[in-house]
Amino acid sequence: QVQFVESGGGLVQPGGSLRLSCAASRSILSFGTVGWYRQVPGKSRDMVASITTGGTTYHADSVKGRFTISRDNAKNTVYLQMNSLKPDDTAVYLCNAVSRAYVGPWGQGTQVAVSA
Repeated sequence: QVQFVESGGGLVQPGGSLRLSCAASRSILSFGTVGWYRQVPGKSRDMVASITTGGTTYHADSVKGRFTISRDNAKNTVYLQMNSLKPDDTAVYLCNAVSRAYVGPWGQGTQVAVSA
């Protein structure tokens, strides 16, 4: 069962940038599309971006033009570059395989806080 470890979060001012990393326990080519999600207390976990093995990307409307998902297959890592951050982007960010056939246990994620 694949496991993911997220890192790169932190406290940043509005307009700032962060790059999140999602490291998989085995080859990310073996479980297809990988997604970045975010969750705030009391709300559902929402997908913000995803990337297929072929490199096709999806970005939610709320982050389009500001966030960019990418992957490094050699490093078994998926990244989320976040620019022009807003207070509404404050959340715990998590990653996982999108397909139910490959989804692993959810980790603790990485906290992103956007505040002046």
